[in-house]
Amino acid sequence: MTTQAAKPPALMRCAGPEHRQFDFWIGEWEVFGGPQGDRLLGSNRIERSGNGCWLVEHWRGASGNHGTSTNAWDAQYRVWRQFWVGGDGVVLRLEGGLQGKAMVMTGELPKNDGGIQRQRISWTPRDDGSLIQQWETSDDDGTTWATSFRGTYRRTTSAAD
Repeated sequence: MTTQAAKPPALMRCAGPEHRQFDFWIGEWEVFGGPQGDRLLGSNRIERSGNGCWLVEHWRGASGNHGTSTNAWDAQYRVWRQFWVGGDGVVLRLEGGLQGKAMVMTGELPKNDGGIQRQRISWTPRDDGSLIQQWETSDDDGTTWATSFRGTYRRTTSAAD
């Protein structure tokens, strides 16, 4: 007689501490930016889904743009992954992990001239409960970076448990 170990239920497989590293992003947010940091850029709702195995982002920009991402800990490769699809058709794949308190992910997008533009996005929680999202791009293989988006997230509701 052979016995096989039963696979743990999904709730157990996604209950490790790595799966909770990005939980600081969960919640309902208003996102502000601009020179004084007081211009409403949009709203973002982040929720846990799939038995706690991934986070889903629902972005609504004040200018009418929108997009959705799925974010998950890839235990096999020990890396966080994001799959973003914008309402403009842009698809962005990122991967990374915690660097100190910040979640930092990188990826690439093709440029019209056939080259590659590197992408780096960081989410940094702050002591007051807000967080900073900074999106940077590089056209020289990461030698220099330019900020293309910087937003301060302020909660409109408490984080989900």
